[in-house]
Amino acid sequence: MENAVKPGFTLKGWHVLVGFVAAFSVIITVNVVMATQAIRTFPGLEVANSYVASQEFDTRRAAQEKLGWTVYADDADGWVHLRITDRDGTSVRAKELQAVVGRATVRTQDVTPAFAYNGSYYEAPLALAGGKWDVRINATAEDGTAFTQRVILHVTR
Repeated sequence: MENAVKPGFTLKGWHVLVGFVAAFSVIITVNVVMATQAIRTFPGLEVANSYVASQEFDTRRAAQEKLGWTVYADDADGWVHLRITDRDGTSVRAKELQAVVGRATVRTQDVTPAFAYNGSYYEAPLALAGGKWDVRINATAEDGTAFTQRVILHVTR
């Protein structure tokens, strides 16, 4: 069996040092790039004071559950549709409705389309690229109850 090492080659300490420095340089560079991307794309705080928000959560949730609303979102031919139904499956028209459509991890693609009620559901012209989108809905019922929900919309292109 022949020697696998080149004749005349001697592994020296500086060869090992260069190997270690190169390997750790790659690891550190990847970590710095990933940390920079995470910080740059972080959307920020959800609420200004989490303690106050937690104290009001159960009351808001109970009022919202009392409405019995269910929201469905879909995408077809450059339009986004939001269908809100009550417990009986009847279409609901909210007193006010605002929705933000965006990616779950990056706020730079967020848009606030002007949804219009067509008698059965809300719709807005919006051409979305393929992938997972979040529709963050803030609505107000006729009785003044606030309704907040996040609906996942999968777009296949």
